[in-house]
Amino acid sequence: MNQQILSQDEVDALLQGITGESQKLEQEDAPKEGIRDYNLAQQERIVRGRMPTMEIINERFARNIRIGLFNLIRRSPEVSVGGIKVQKYSAFLREIVVPTNFNIMAVRPLRGSGLIVCDPTLVFGVIDALFGGVGKFHTRIEGRDFSATEQRVIHRLVEVITAEYKKSWHGIYPVEMDYQRSEMQPQFATVATPSEIVVCCSFTLEIGDTSGTIHICIPYATLEPIRDILYSSIQGDSAEPDRRWVKLLTQQIQSAEVDLVAELANAPATVEQLLAFKPGDFIELDLEKIIKAKVDGVPVFDCFYGTSNNKYSIRIDKLLTAGNTSWLGDHNV
Repeated sequence: MNQQILSQDEVDALLQGITGESQKLEQEDAPKEGIRDYNLAQQERIVRGRMPTMEIINERFARNIRIGLFNLIRRSPEVSVGGIKVQKYSAFLREIVVPTNFNIMAVRPLRGSGLIVCDPTLVFGVIDALFGGVGKFHTRIEGRDFSATEQRVIHRLVEVITAEYKKSWHGIYPVEMDYQRSEMQPQFATVATPSEIVVCCSFTLEIGDTSGTIHICIPYATLEPIRDILYSSIQGDSAEPDRRWVKLLTQQIQSAEVDLVAELANAPATVEQLLAFKPGDFIELDLEKIIKAKVDGVPVFDCFYGTSNNKYSIRIDKLLTAGNTSWLGDHNV
């Protein structure tokens, strides 16, 4: 009989088949479903949470754009503010209906560029209202570019948006958006890399029967230098009073006429006594040496009474307000 000797590789293969060790190793090497590597250096880790100041800016812009568009098309649109989204630039582009109007803007004085996106429904709604329409007919743009006339109207619309957006930042940070160029396809609107984090704000406008959306998208890296301002819970206009307004108000108040009343004396009486009085009756009064002069029932002076130049007069003895004129209004008056 011939004796067949197994090699070491054959022995290992037999042992693995009996114990199932090979299958265990393959299962351990296979990645677990639903679990992925997490990069702690990603921007997504550091941009979570509300931006109270940005919410204030958006509310201001909603009010401002309503006025700005009314001045342009002579119609007052209804404006609703969407939420603030902090997401990847690729995710933002996927939400945009194409073709649409992408306006690349330089964000001054910060470094970087942003986007103002006006969807076609809004663009044609503004054009229709500008030329006297009521927005009942939908215009399709698929398969063509905006015409020269439409481009001019879009440029005027973007000028209104940038002007009102600048006003919305007043008192917070001097942000301006300077127009660079327009595109219709997202692959040409490169203000950030697909994986870069951006801050997106949306505003829905209703003009007659037409509804459209404005998107404002700014890379988070551009806003990074003012991050503390955006995340601050208390932000807004400076509390410093408008001195010109105070001065004008002071001048107007100083020329206002008031009645200064000085009561010599008073006596208590009942209704029965008043009804019983008749001509010739005497009423006893207790005269004080010092009386109070009042304005609208508020005592302002302690006075002596007498005559001056053959006229009954009072002489001011004491200022009861002690320099505090808050009873007349603002303390600056």
